[in-house]
Amino acid sequence: MRDPKGLPLTATTVNARRDVLKKLVLGMTGASLSASALAALPNDIAKLTLKGNINHSVARWTYSELTIEELCIAAKAIGFSAIDLVGPDDWPTLKKYGIDSSMCNGAELNLTDGWADPAFHDVLTERYLKHIDLIADAGYRNLICFSGNKRGVTPEAGLQHAVTGLKRIIGHAEKRGVILQMELFNSKVDHPDYFADNSAWGIALCRQLGSANFKLLYDIYHMQISEGDIIRTIRENHQYFGHYHTAGVPGRHEINDNQELFYPAIIKAINATGFNGYVAQEFIPTPKTIQGQIESLREAILICDV
Repeated sequence: MRDPKGLPLTATTVNARRDVLKKLVLGMTGASLSASALAALPNDIAKLTLKGNINHSVARWTYSELTIEELCIAAKAIGFSAIDLVGPDDWPTLKKYGIDSSMCNGAELNLTDGWADPAFHDVLTERYLKHIDLIADAGYRNLICFSGNKRGVTPEAGLQHAVTGLKRIIGHAEKRGVILQMELFNSKVDHPDYFADNSAWGIALCRQLGSANFKLLYDIYHMQISEGDIIRTIRENHQYFGHYHTAGVPGRHEINDNQELFYPAIIKAINATGFNGYVAQEFIPTPKTIQGQIESLREAILICDV
């Protein structure tokens, strides 16, 4: 077994992590579980009672200290059943635990070489057509994509480049029932020169493509930094938003009262639009221990369970 960074895990490390997760489940349920039973995750583990209005998820990369199997166990123990930004190699583990791959990845080149640059259209088309089939065959629905960087190109030209490129794959996505979701990033702090750094540019792209199989991944953290006005933007443009990410501003950490966004009101606004997709936690947990990190995730799920 190897950790998410590719380093071998010793038996001591594996057992220590299992003990943390076991204690988490025991603390939530009062059940008596052996290590082997925990690994198998019995169906009779009681979960937190969630309201059912929001489909919760968590971004895989923000919990890189856990293996994908450990993150599945933690999610099930907390009471939700989806993980974001998971590629084909880890889908069998998700299926083992009944976890949805709520936002699939792996077709992109990186975050900077994207659809707004025609130099990458050929390779992206090849990769995305293949990945659309993989996702559909696996029974999943969402596939992330990125605008990439401007590199001196005007917003108007970049928009047209993105339309031209995405039209090469959107028909196949429609045929296979896969929704392409372009993530909005801020270019002020985290992703300098990124094209889709504001909701207006992304919405214009949606309108020009005119497909129900192309949406925006509205990252609340990024858009707070880029433009603010989160709730009004969601209310007036929710038809273009197919997925949401959360994190605290500033710092991209927990979404509690140590940051400036009031997530209960934001999530209520999302719910009021009739949204039935996923809200995925994408904050970087601050605790140093695995136990603390999982508790941060549990707290965030409850904050967003409106």
